[in-house]
Amino acid sequence: MSMSEWAENEVRLACYKENPYYKDDEWDYGCACYQSALKAYKCLMEDGHSGMSFGFTKNILIRLMNSLPLTPIEGSEEEWKYSFDGEDRTKVYQNKRMGLLFRDIHPDGSVTYDNIYDYFCIDDDSGLTYSGGGTKDILKDYCEPITFPYWPTEKKWEVHTREYLTDRKNGDFDTKEYLYLISPEGRRIDVNRYFADTDDGWSEIGEEEFRKRVVMDTQRREAELLFNQNGSLQEEP
Repeated sequence: MSMSEWAENEVRLACYKENPYYKDDEWDYGCACYQSALKAYKCLMEDGHSGMSFGFTKNILIRLMNSLPLTPIEGSEEEWKYSFDGEDRTKVYQNKRMGLLFRDIHPDGSVTYDNIYDYFCIDDDSGLTYSGGGTKDILKDYCEPITFPYWPTEKKWEVHTREYLTDRKNGDFDTKEYLYLISPEGRRIDVNRYFADTDDGWSEIGEEEFRKRVVMDTQRREAELLFNQNGSLQEEP
């Protein structure tokens, strides 16, 4: 059996598991992804790649699929295009070679750079991943600033968090704990910082205030459990 035949059989088995009723002339999202991957694989085989050259080509393809440049970004003036003006009159420029990389020229003339999606958050209770919030401000305290030539890695920063809710009227959560970071190189950095949703927006709080909020979160959960069990809120005896 050739490698192409082996790949065809693997895709056939995967499509069957995805949709046992799948037919070649019908559209199925999962099977279409398998078929597209098979086309790319066959193309590499037809070009005669194997062993080391296959690995090199695969790594190139992975970077392209992840919208990552194939050579370092030099940061030269011609690599940037104007994007918009910020509220504080900061001029924001987007990199032409990497759309997730931005340059901010501040009113005082200082310049900062930001890869806006070089991280993802993990909620340690649910295991769900997400991005957003004030995480970038946290990362800036632990990451080295971007310098050129810049070679963005495929791996991202992992930001491990935990969320709490002191009062149901505040939505899904009103307190956030940043536990630790895992750098793209695999290094763990303990953070242990806490933030609360206040009248002035999200603000950093001390450990004592955070512990009080954890107790309030636990009390809220217990009260809601009693309500679900008995149909009304009750005080524990």
